[in-house]
Amino acid sequence: MRFVLRVLKALALLVVLIVVAGAVWLLVRPPELLRVGDGYAAKIVCSNVFVAGRNAEDVLADDVQAPGNPLLRLVRVSVDRDNNRVTARFLGLFASSYALYRGAFGCTSVPDGDFEAAANAVAFDAPARMEANAALWPEGEGVGGRDESIAAVLNDTGIAGPAMRGIVVVRDGRIVAEAYGPGFSAKTPLIGWSMTKTVNAAILGRLMLDGKISFDDNHLLAQWKDDARAKIKVSDLLGMESGLAFNENYGDVADVTRMLYLDPDMVSLPANAPMEAAPGQRFLYSSGTAVLLSRIWMDRVGRAPAAFSYPHDALFSPLGMTSAVFELDARGTFVGSSYLYATAHDWARFGQFLLQDGVWNGQRLLPEGFVGAMRTPTAASNGRYTQGQAWLAPGGSSAAFGLPEDTFWLTGHDGQSMAIVPSANLIVVRLGLTPGWLGYQPQTLLKAVLAALPQARAPQQQAESQGHQPQPQP
Repeated sequence: MRFVLRVLKALALLVVLIVVAGAVWLLVRPPELLRVGDGYAAKIVCSNVFVAGRNAEDVLADDVQAPGNPLLRLVRVSVDRDNNRVTARFLGLFASSYALYRGAFGCTSVPDGDFEAAANAVAFDAPARMEANAALWPEGEGVGGRDESIAAVLNDTGIAGPAMRGIVVVRDGRIVAEAYGPGFSAKTPLIGWSMTKTVNAAILGRLMLDGKISFDDNHLLAQWKDDARAKIKVSDLLGMESGLAFNENYGDVADVTRMLYLDPDMVSLPANAPMEAAPGQRFLYSSGTAVLLSRIWMDRVGRAPAAFSYPHDALFSPLGMTSAVFELDARGTFVGSSYLYATAHDWARFGQFLLQDGVWNGQRLLPEGFVGAMRTPTAASNGRYTQGQAWLAPGGSSAAFGLPEDTFWLTGHDGQSMAIVPSANLIVVRLGLTPGWLGYQPQTLLKAVLAALPQARAPQQQAESQGHQPQPQP
């Protein structure tokens, strides 16, 4: 009996030692996967609490834990409203990660815990917030007559898709139908994820109009001057054909998750990536490419205050995108791959802007041909991606879905999409939390909306819709 007790005590001691050793290991050298998970949780909770005005526990449960890796269910978050911080820890103890709210610039991940450096990166007056007005959209937030046939389509949950949060349909320059998920409304800023890439490209296009950058520019970063990367052109980056290595696999710790949640300076990883192919020869979808584009256009703008206010001054303010919050990394580079929050109405304004070939209120804001590049496929992508950070065939060609051939798309993680159909003078914005493994395809929604449209317009009107769109009048 004594022998058995000694064995049991030894086993108990061994278990305690293993637990203590494991705890020490998690405290001292937590696995990168846990740090990524906590970094993701801190950032998403921060933006949704401080930018979108949502409840932290709801965001943790619905946005972080429900659709993600099972380990995320063991993450706990705390919100420090006095210091504008969010902390996330595995089991409430390990792999601490942080996010910081910086006012008009939204939230940033602070993976190194250096809040002072993160705060000082944007330590100057932010662009003044614009006030929305009650005029009819797009001049204001008012919505006139509703198309009941299209409204019925949006109310079909099978077509709208799981966890839809907002859908806006624009026809002939006016909102004709919209729908929102429980707890969301036309006033809720929603993340676009990779739809941000196309907005970031348009910001670069604004600089092209001013002659400060061109498609053919190379020697884009000082650290590339002495190697083959000096030959990379702006056009190569816009078409995702730079030849730089980048792992966009979200299933584990990859380049994209390391960049977004482990590195305070997100430019560092893609800027130091090796060449795997000659520029223009290979298509590789890369969020790192979009962050590089942000850094490049910011450097071309010049002084930091001017660069930080440029998206607002050059694009959001002219378009009346009053809700737009474009977030930066902890060292002061816009996260052009992922982090633009805006209401569904403001996302639709951007779509209308592209539909009008980069003209707004009679003023050309993008160079002639720039939106054309957004609609022109690249050879290396086999016709799927375009020369301007947009998609022609996300998940299958338009023809395969029976959609108009001139349809082009903005798409983003977890079911964000915007379809622009010039021949129908139509925009369909769909925002939500719909992971790819659910198999939802936004083409289903677009096809149903097209089928519900009133009878086709006269041939002359159809031809006009393919050219420059006049600014709609109230």
